[in-house]
Amino acid sequence: MSDDGIAIVGMAARLPGAADVAAYWDNLCAGIDTMHRYSAAELRAAGVGDDLLADPRYVPAGGYLPGIEDFDAEFFGYTPAEAAEIDPQHRLFLEVAWHALQDAGEQPGRLDGPVGVFTGTSVNRYFLRHLYRPELLGAADEPMPPGHAPDYLPLRTAYKLGLTGPAVATQAACASSLVAVCLAAQSLLDFRCDLAIAGGSSVAATTPSGYLARAGLSPDGTIRAFDAKAQGTRYASGAAGVVLKRCEDVTDDRVYAVLRGWAVSNDGARRGGFAVPGVAGLADAVAEALATADLLPADIGYVEAHGSGTPLGDAIEVRALGSVFAGAARTCLLGSVKPSIGNLDAAAGVAGLIKAALAVRDGVVPASLHFDAPHPDVDLSAGRFEIAADTREWPTPGPRYAGVSAIGLGGTTAHVVLGEPAPAGTPRRAPLPPQQFHRQRHWIEPVRRQRDRTAAGDDTQRDRAATGTEPRSEVDDDR
Repeated sequence: MSDDGIAIVGMAARLPGAADVAAYWDNLCAGIDTMHRYSAAELRAAGVGDDLLADPRYVPAGGYLPGIEDFDAEFFGYTPAEAAEIDPQHRLFLEVAWHALQDAGEQPGRLDGPVGVFTGTSVNRYFLRHLYRPELLGAADEPMPPGHAPDYLPLRTAYKLGLTGPAVATQAACASSLVAVCLAAQSLLDFRCDLAIAGGSSVAATTPSGYLARAGLSPDGTIRAFDAKAQGTRYASGAAGVVLKRCEDVTDDRVYAVLRGWAVSNDGARRGGFAVPGVAGLADAVAEALATADLLPADIGYVEAHGSGTPLGDAIEVRALGSVFAGAARTCLLGSVKPSIGNLDAAAGVAGLIKAALAVRDGVVPASLHFDAPHPDVDLSAGRFEIAADTREWPTPGPRYAGVSAIGLGGTTAHVVLGEPAPAGTPRRAPLPPQQFHRQRHWIEPVRRQRDRTAAGDDTQRDRAATGTEPRSEVDDDR
């Protein structure tokens, strides 16, 4: 393959409503909102109390990932007791990494040369809600055990899959997994590794549950990115990863799309508050990514935006994009995957990247759901943007290029520019059959017993474990 850039040669995902990438793409193209709406009976069976169900602020919709309690411990060399101590975000990503390598035609444990791992995860709610007891932390000067800290996910993945390149955790809030992709691409470009796995994992709820609506969260469980009725985001669980390789090293057609440019920036103090995104930082990242890709805004047919459904955040993002795309000769489609699958926090960026890569590959832009009319503060005219409110064919002739953004609370922004790997009509490989894991429900009962012991007499702790809610913080007000 003669293209310059970094090729996406494999991908895998466990996302709301989708056990794999193929199901995820089918859902997106069909315009399906995969947020589960729970009945009162389902929530009671999961331990949600009648007092919460009767609370008018309680939204009976959630981001619980069915089967999250299943894990093939034996396949990865763990006993059930060992696996029960591991963050489910780690367990999910181990399986995703294995599938992604298989999808790339690679066999874990039989890889030549250094292979890098770059990952991001969310707060370990499983530990906080189900496992925590003071003796687990040991002395005050000891670090959190490896099964519970985000630092250890790339190290665990490298160890279990026999990968010898750089293994680095990236923590940048909702930008984490797309920052991981940028770091992986740069590592390949610098010849620090010959293959890289990049992605993220996030578990928002460890049991079926809804949430209490508050500032920044959707009061009805629906994300309406850029829309006049937008009232907030909602969180969900999932994991996804991509396998990257230098284009010059690709010897067959195992390519979904090619990363042409990427950039990571921070707003510094150029914004209204720590939890508020800034125009300048996002614009800097988009402009730098386009420059490194040697492309103009008019070359971009679609932008997969951060688009979390908060009026302030969406307005700032569109304003920043408009400052870069101002004067573009063509209309650019704009959309967000979050109205379809929820906000995956640390895994959100790579979920958007996979969507954009498949859109570039197939020449189809899936609908950005729940959009009827732009919010008064969202100015689409500056950059000649049009919201992709329905699934449609690629809007521009010639080579297909897309941008992908992820914005983290605290101001870190990542932007990636990707394009199709070869002229339309080039034969593409059939996907390899994935390794079928033997899933074991090995930890759910011990976890419930432990939760009951540690939460005995603490109604607040028990309610949080059942509902998946957290105390109010800066996160509520940012995007």
